[in-house]
Amino acid sequence: MLCPYCGNDETKVTDKRDSKNETRRRRECLKCGKRFTTYEKIQEVEIFVIKKDGRREPFSREKLKAGIIKACEKRPVTGEQIEQAINLIEEKLKQHGNEVESKFIGELVMRQLKKIDKIAYIRFASVYREFEDINEFKKEIKEIV
Repeated sequence: MLCPYCGNDETKVTDKRDSKNETRRRRECLKCGKRFTTYEKIQEVEIFVIKKDGRREPFSREKLKAGIIKACEKRPVTGEQIEQAINLIEEKLKQHGNEVESKFIGELVMRQLKKIDKIAYIRFASVYREFEDINEFKKEIKEIV
């Protein structure tokens, strides 16, 4: 680690504190004697979503959350349940790799909504699967009943 004051590369760690997301190290330069702090974080792998038309865009937790909230509107679903679902989906995406098809995300969302609230599930499925008539609704409802 280079000293930010004199550029010397010989430093010693005088204090180290770990937290959930990072490690904080208090360092002292062996040349000039000045102290400074460094932070070490795990670098998150960026996930790219491959859309139906082949475009690639960065995964957006906020976009995922907005879709789930819309499906759960006026339903007895808590914010905590929504956050847990999002966290589970995000974890599965990270395990899947750094590129994932939007279809895969949609299926994960439907699986979580089916566990939380059947109406929210039907709402999301109707938009995601682009239902065109009442028969498609009936078919989906029969599968979950």
